[in-house]
Amino acid sequence: MQWLEKNVCVVGLGRSGKAAINLLLQRGANIVAFDDIDASLPKSEILSYEQRGVIFLNKASEEFPNENLELDLVVVSPGVAFDHPLVKKLDARGIPIWSELELGWRETQCSSIAITGTNGKTTTTEWISAMLSKNGRQTIAAGNIGLPLCEVADRTQDLDVVTLEVSSFQLERVDGFKPNVALILNLAEDHLDRHQTMENYIRTKARIFEKQGPSDFAIIQWESWQQLQKLKISIPAQVITFSVEESLADLYLDGDLIVSRLPGWPREILNLDKCILEGKHHVANLMAVFLVGRAMQLSIELMVQIGLRLQAGPHRCEMVAESNGVRFYNDSKATNIHALCNGLQAMPQSSFGPKNIWLIAGGQGKGLDFRGAVEELERRVKGVFLVGQTAAEIRDVWEGFVTCKLADNLVLAVAEAGRNAVPGDVVLLSPACASFDMYDSYQHRGDTFRAAVAQWVDTMGGH
Repeated sequence: MQWLEKNVCVVGLGRSGKAAINLLLQRGANIVAFDDIDASLPKSEILSYEQRGVIFLNKASEEFPNENLELDLVVVSPGVAFDHPLVKKLDARGIPIWSELELGWRETQCSSIAITGTNGKTTTTEWISAMLSKNGRQTIAAGNIGLPLCEVADRTQDLDVVTLEVSSFQLERVDGFKPNVALILNLAEDHLDRHQTMENYIRTKARIFEKQGPSDFAIIQWESWQQLQKLKISIPAQVITFSVEESLADLYLDGDLIVSRLPGWPREILNLDKCILEGKHHVANLMAVFLVGRAMQLSIELMVQIGLRLQAGPHRCEMVAESNGVRFYNDSKATNIHALCNGLQAMPQSSFGPKNIWLIAGGQGKGLDFRGAVEELERRVKGVFLVGQTAAEIRDVWEGFVTCKLADNLVLAVAEAGRNAVPGDVVLLSPACASFDMYDSYQHRGDTFRAAVAQWVDTMGGH
């Protein structure tokens, strides 16, 4: 679509919304912009946009001004839900509604790799981007990773491929989105406050494959592939599977060996003893990276050498301190039950047995069933300190299985956990919740935990 003199309404004025506005203005479109929060942009920024012709609306409850205004498109930011009043009004008028991802993809001038899943998206996106770069391929990591695709669309003409982290929120409103390589890492309960049911959530995630063709690649965790098949979701692309549990997958785990049944690859790919990664979930992410590399025709030998040096980024089972035999881990990125269980499984055990973790959890709930963590809690956790909006709710679910105490904030939770811990124990922040009840982001929460641990270690004279 040529955008010159087209009328576009952009809903949601966070970074994604602004990126869409800026791209469309460069293309000569006429923009109407809306956000539920009147103060979402500084007045100086609003004035600058108004000088460029942008019209700002407010208050979703009001009738859309000028029903006679012809709109060619609505672009919604990821945080804007299907049932938003303004979006519903515009949808009823039959106006096409796209996510910012869809708009950015249509303006992209190179091939694309798209990564989704409940957990591990950011880590895997970063690893794929690094793997491509080290193999001489020009790429940018964009999308849900924090850099909107619309913001980099004009730079893609100089790239071999753009590497995209993609969320379910972004996939709700795609239309023509067609990545050359699409990846689903895993599918577990998350965002049910928005999607309502697990089936809706899975079907939304599966839209990443919807427009692919026989020459494209769909890389799917074996267990997720079974979930898609159960719902009779067809995949038009070439399907390649991986699993750390199931040997029927194309790439699977046999003890400490990553094993392949793919033509052109050796059977034994990598002995994990040589890796610095901890936790099966990171091994699964590494497998996915290898398969994306295969789709991009990278050398498996070179990928393995690079894979030996890969490690998870900040806020992902990150050891931040050790004091008097107690290790402190920041897993603030764990915002759902599946991620919490992965974090618990990844923690080192004590010589006295597996039950050596003091867990700090809680935050903003997302309609999740916290009973899903009970088995791992009973196996690994000595006690839980709960913070945030859902603290009491989680306690009511978990207290029959593990001792739970409420804490007013992270600083107090760290201090309480530190006082209880003995040499060989682990203090783990793995919230299983979003951070927005108390913090700007999971990074802000993780940084607060780091500071609280540093304060505790300093107070106790640890090292």
